[in-house]
Amino acid sequence: MRPYHRLRHRLPRPDRVSLRWKIAALAAATACLVAAAVGVLVHLWTASDIRSRAQMRAFNGVYSAVDTYRRTGTLADGAALDPAGLPGVLREPADDERHTAYDGRIEDNVGPSVWGAQRVAGPGSPVLALQINMSSELHDLRRLDMSMAVASLVSLAAAVPLAAYGAGLLGRRLRRVSETAGRISAGDLDARTGPTKGGDEVAEIAATVDLMADSLGRRLRTERRFTADVAHELRTPVGGLLAATDLLPAGETEDLVRGRVRDLRGLVEDLLEISRLDAGAEHPVRAHVPLGAVVREAVARTGFDASVTVSGARDTAAARSAAPGATAETVETDPRRLERIVGNLVVNAHRHGDAPVEVTVEGRTVVVRDHGPGFPPDLLLEGPRRFHTGAAERGSGHGLGLTIALGQARVLGAELRLANAPDGGAVATLRLPPS
Repeated sequence: MRPYHRLRHRLPRPDRVSLRWKIAALAAATACLVAAAVGVLVHLWTASDIRSRAQMRAFNGVYSAVDTYRRTGTLADGAALDPAGLPGVLREPADDERHTAYDGRIEDNVGPSVWGAQRVAGPGSPVLALQINMSSELHDLRRLDMSMAVASLVSLAAAVPLAAYGAGLLGRRLRRVSETAGRISAGDLDARTGPTKGGDEVAEIAATVDLMADSLGRRLRTERRFTADVAHELRTPVGGLLAATDLLPAGETEDLVRGRVRDLRGLVEDLLEISRLDAGAEHPVRAHVPLGAVVREAVARTGFDASVTVSGARDTAAARSAAPGATAETVETDPRRLERIVGNLVVNAHRHGDAPVEVTVEGRTVVVRDHGPGFPPDLLLEGPRRFHTGAAERGSGHGLGLTIALGQARVLGAELRLANAPDGGAVATLRLPPS
């Protein structure tokens, strides 16, 4: 059988990632981006500072070395005339100015360096050069990068649990609001979130949901009072009409009027029953009864032809009253309400479906099936609605039968499900609760 609609409110719970972990992941991503940005900026600034200081040392060192060479004719430590590794850009200038150049080559364990050079005696004279090795500074830069990476990981390890904890507090507050909204949607108009801590948007949402529940409760109570008052006021004149039909002369007109008055009285009684169910004024009177016998009696009272199968024993409409040898589980329930539910389901099957109508009792479950067009999709999705019979091909009626059956099932604590059989036809399944 295809998945069926369960006539009980359930909040949709699709597969989802918890808000707590979403916020924690966002905090982790933000921390990583901040750490990466700060690390890159610090690395670039430090590398630029190391190179600038090396250039300044080379520039000043060449000045001192050239001055010493001109005065004494000797080379200072680290200075050389026309060294082999001197970058070509420092050999080209013919002026007597000092120049520096960066050399990124790594030779003989000498890392990147900065050269400073100047001709000792004008154009054509040798070039005195001085090399400033930056290996130690760059090693310190790598240590700085490593320290920042470790610090970032430590900060990330501390930030994620804190973010998850804070998000958990927020998630619990939002869950309270969600549960309240779900209870209100399920019909509990007294559900309220109540005051919430924080004074933030979550508290505002909770207050709005409570305000919505107050307004909805007032409107529904007004509607229920109006329905109950109208049905109650109509009950007396409809009863008078039914009595007045007895004074009509026998004939086709009398039968027509009597039938319409009986239909009107049934509608008024249904409205009164729904108003009592909505107001929560109905309470079950439980007794231990054989489920099969109660179901047979309910089917017989409808006056419609339906087959009844109880725990493997088959009982047709021609032999409803006997069914010898058929046994069924004894249940603790309200037999009057159970008969009302089964009768409404059978009547609905005949009015909106096609024969044969089959009633099956197995354990604590009663299944009513017809072979008509089945329940319309909107009824399976949203449940029965008052004065709405669904698709046109399902026939006429005021649409209160399934609504009353659902209300009485709730009073009994039972579960009523509606579905369509794969091979066609509507299937209503009533499952009674354990005793």
